[in-house]
Amino acid sequence: MSVISALPFLKPIHLRPPRSSPGRKRRHTLPASEFRCLTPEDAISVFEIEREAFISVSGDCPLHLDEIRHFLNLCPELSLGWFEEGRLVAFIIGSLWDQEKLSQEALTLHRPGGTTVHIHALAVHRTFRQQGKGSILMWRYLQYLRGLPCVRRAVLMCEDFLVPFYRKCGFKVQGPCAVTVGSLAFVEMQYPVCGHAFMRRNSGC
Repeated sequence: MSVISALPFLKPIHLRPPRSSPGRKRRHTLPASEFRCLTPEDAISVFEIEREAFISVSGDCPLHLDEIRHFLNLCPELSLGWFEEGRLVAFIIGSLWDQEKLSQEALTLHRPGGTTVHIHALAVHRTFRQQGKGSILMWRYLQYLRGLPCVRRAVLMCEDFLVPFYRKCGFKVQGPCAVTVGSLAFVEMQYPVCGHAFMRRNSGC
């Protein structure tokens, strides 16, 4: 049951923050909207969103539950979740890759020495779709990657119908992807990450 449906009696005025007064402790409440890296404890929520988002379209998930836990244990800093009132509503999971092109191994490996972030999955909970959350989350993720000194680019593989979405996010088509999953074929896309943060660290300023 959602927080909203559980509290139908609350009036908007009750949601306004109370005035602070000396000696009065403020009650802790969950932030209305929060972005943070995911943890292994988030794996089940991630998988539930991913399963509903992908199985209905392609019949399979980019990451199964054990693979989600695998990446959230190895490289949680390459993930990002969007939480509203403590509930996961959208996520991205990535890992490092060390070759120019994606290969079948990239689906399950994290290469700590790599400078490429392979974005495995982006998904939004069904009740929060058609609100632009996927684009916003991707923008925030790419900005976050700019602050990581080892990262030079981000890559992903997607089906043809998703190419326009990722183009709007700034990705460019690199050509057909060498990776196949069953009968599915993919397009490989790339985004150059190294930007102002990297330039400042190497400019002597």
